[in-house]
Amino acid sequence: MSDAATGRRPAGRVVLFLRHLTSMAYFFHETMRWIFVKPFQGKPLRFRAAVGQMEEVGVRSIPIVVLVAFVIGIILVLQTAYQLDKFGAKDHAASLAGVALTREMAPLLTAIVVAGRVSAAFTAQIGTMLVTEEILALQVMAVSPIAYLVVPRFIAMLIMLPCLTILADATGMLGGYVVGTTAVGIRSSLYIKSTLDALLLKDILTGLIKSVVFGGIIAMVGCYMAFVVQGGAEGVGRSTMISVVTSLICIILADCFFTTVFYLFL
Repeated sequence: MSDAATGRRPAGRVVLFLRHLTSMAYFFHETMRWIFVKPFQGKPLRFRAAVGQMEEVGVRSIPIVVLVAFVIGIILVLQTAYQLDKFGAKDHAASLAGVALTREMAPLLTAIVVAGRVSAAFTAQIGTMLVTEEILALQVMAVSPIAYLVVPRFIAMLIMLPCLTILADATGMLGGYVVGTTAVGIRSSLYIKSTLDALLLKDILTGLIKSVVFGGIIAMVGCYMAFVVQGGAEGVGRSTMISVVTSLICIILADCFFTTVFYLFL
């Protein structure tokens, strides 16, 4: 009788999933310990390495984030104006697009774009170090791989993803303004007034809170998948693919959770 027929194969997958979940929790705990506890025990953070990672994950992601946000702003205004025009209320497209951008579209799409670029890079870089035994060399020298490799990347993601989200908010609104005042025919002063009247501080803050969580997810998944690489170069490629897919799924699930919480309680 096959493994599938006896039910052992699905059971094995459940056990493997729980094992990875436990390992991920321990991985996150160790990262938090090296950030918040170890500095008070004489183990300083590697700020210079974190700044270098900020440039890699943040500054170099600006062009693609700006492009995506600008296009999304255009699409949002066009689609909302198309529907609202049926009720003679196309002027409200500006306010709807602004709120949708800050609360949902900008943080989510920025995280997805960055995850596709950065999560894969984290896994490939650290996974290659694992395969070539560079991480083993760090351990031999009594250097924690988590402190040396993971913490700077985690800090960089927590700082830069909210910054990229703010940039995406502004760029998306600019894209919406351009198409709203030209193709849709909304007056410039009315477009700006509608957007400012509709936007609240909590709309921007909810998007930034999401972006911080998304940044942590991208860093944790990308780095964790590197530490479980098996099988040489082929294993690095497989873990890189899994890293990107897992990051995207976790980001979408987290977005659904936080959107529900903010809708019910804010």
